[in-house]
Amino acid sequence: MIGKFFYIPKNKRFSIPFRYYDPDKEEMETREQRIKHELGIHEKKEFDASYRATLKGSFRNAAGGHAKSVEDARRKSNTRLIFLILILAFVFYLLFFQF
Repeated sequence: MIGKFFYIPKNKRFSIPFRYYDPDKEEMETREQRIKHELGIHEKKEFDASYRATLKGSFRNAAGGHAKSVEDARRKSNTRLIFLILILAFVFYLLFFQF
């Protein structure tokens, strides 16, 4: 009991290995694999032509009309806001000044 009274827990230490991703190297490796596949040079790995190695931006491109940058998104938002204000102003004009 007295031993637990003076016990101070130590910090937990984590060992997380670092990961490095080089898109140029990966693109070069897939290009080499594709060329070897076309030439008929087969390695241990099986090449799948339907596999897309680079996923960067594929979700944005698949979505279609989404903005590619923050400025484009802001511009589209401002355009929608101005359009909405014009429609509401027209509706209020019709309600208050026509009847």
